[in-house]
Amino acid sequence: MAWYQPWASFAKRLAHVVAKPMKRDSGHGDMMVHPYRGYGSQQEVFVMGRVFRQAALGRAIPRRGMLRDTADVTRRIFRRGLANANVDIRIGDNQLCLTTDRDGYFDAHLPISTTLPVDVSWHRADIMVHAAGHSPIRTSVEVYVPPPEADLLVISDIDDTVMFTGVAEKLKMLYRLFVRKPHRRTAFPGVASLYQALYRGKTEKAERPILYVSRGPWAIYEMLETFFQLNRIPAGPILFLREWGISLRHPWPRRAEAHKRDLIDRMLTLYHDMPCILIGDSGQHDPEVYTEVVKAYPSRIKAIYIRRVDNDPEREQAIQRLRNEIAHTDCELVLAADSILIAEHAHSKGDISARGLQAVQRDVETHHNEPE
Repeated sequence: MAWYQPWASFAKRLAHVVAKPMKRDSGHGDMMVHPYRGYGSQQEVFVMGRVFRQAALGRAIPRRGMLRDTADVTRRIFRRGLANANVDIRIGDNQLCLTTDRDGYFDAHLPISTTLPVDVSWHRADIMVHAAGHSPIRTSVEVYVPPPEADLLVISDIDDTVMFTGVAEKLKMLYRLFVRKPHRRTAFPGVASLYQALYRGKTEKAERPILYVSRGPWAIYEMLETFFQLNRIPAGPILFLREWGISLRHPWPRRAEAHKRDLIDRMLTLYHDMPCILIGDSGQHDPEVYTEVVKAYPSRIKAIYIRRVDNDPEREQAIQRLRNEIAHTDCELVLAADSILIAEHAHSKGDISARGLQAVQRDVETHHNEPE
């Protein structure tokens, strides 16, 4: 096999995934709606999404194949958000009407006046979008509302916590994701079984809310969904911290750590009586942000799990100082080299089952025994 063939296959598969959202319009262009998985409680739910205007596909472009994918990738790059579109959202008998912002986004905060069914955790939100000069579009999206017996909220970073995001590791991850077989690991070893154990809890029937945050832009949402599915990581709302679009008004992206704190505050307020675990990595600002959260909510945060992504002694000393700052609270900050240490601590605190711990240990050991 020629050296370039795997990389050619990689390019084709990557183009197909990036182009996939564009297939929904069958090449006709016009207005498109992309809602993102929502979350909430029996008092209120949050649903985000974006309304696009995108070009039609030229008649000379074939309906499938690499040329079609390349054309769709180009259409995706040049599509633009549609401002002031009217968005009508219904979940059960609850309804909210709002309009998109200047970039085409909508961020719905829908109060729940009519109780949602408590025997299911995922609910369907129906969405109708109207905009002048465009045919109306009807779509739907899932919204997660934890069951009444849910006993723990898990908020996790994605970048360098669930998946590698360094430049070299990102290329390796993309290669594994689109060229190698789906069973090949593309996440940190043991992450899938760890998050499954946290989702199920000690009883293995808890169905706890897990919300993921990322420093990336909304444009990679579909790719992350594929990543989660292939790696068997429990599905949950994925919340991105900022839109990376550059404009004269906003020449730089918003600071990630400030927006991350806002999101955590929002989620802790939403699930106001539920204890919480925070999971992040040592490479960015997660330990500092999470420590400030503990100071603001000293009785709410049970543990901070920080994945160590380097061996920098100065960084470890800084994290130790943060650990000392919250030593008087019930929260423990754990700096972990792998998923096993996190799982062992969570099991010792009664947050995951013995079977869940064993699954993490088995997955990490299996990964270490696999050839690259």
